[in-house]
Amino acid sequence: MKEMKVRCTFFEEILGTAPADPEIYGTFIGSKAPDAPTKEEEVEALGVDAVIEKGMTVFPRLEDGTPFLYDYQLKGFFKNAAKALNYIGGKEKLTAYKTKIDNLIFVKERKIPLVMPEGSTVGNCQRPLRAETAQGPRVALANSESCPAGTVIEFTIMCLVDDLMGNVIKWLDYGKLNGIGQWHNSSKGRFEWQDITDK
Repeated sequence: MKEMKVRCTFFEEILGTAPADPEIYGTFIGSKAPDAPTKEEEVEALGVDAVIEKGMTVFPRLEDGTPFLYDYQLKGFFKNAAKALNYIGGKEKLTAYKTKIDNLIFVKERKIPLVMPEGSTVGNCQRPLRAETAQGPRVALANSESCPAGTVIEFTIMCLVDDLMGNVIKWLDYGKLNGIGQWHNSSKGRFEWQDITDK
């Protein structure tokens, strides 16, 4: 098993992804898809835009109020990066990448604090969402908490199959192009990383 401790520094602001309304699943999603067996299927059935327009997305907080990311958000980033690199093919391609990431690659820490630059506070990012629907064009306002550029996270990656660490490194490199969090396709949440295993 290989381990690598990583520091990621965001050079674009990163946006929160959790619904601010803790009852959003029960009051909104549940009312729209009450017979769906899981919340994930409910969100998929409704579409992310429908969920976003119902409220602000935020960061979960530690007891002292520090915003953080969950380990599964980093694994979700790895899956997104693996999917993108699979389109390239060749050495970049990893078959059954979702299963391998789920079962062979782990982030040791459950909660990863977002350490903002000194003097910074959690901000706010509003943007319009435009969509073509069966009822015609639609515009909604999305609103998310944000941590500024210069925010840092540190976490430890464990690979049960040593050879997969090479893939992890490529996925982390992909973070310069497509980041973590809400609206990452617009450049939000992009980062540079370094191996700090021995530091």
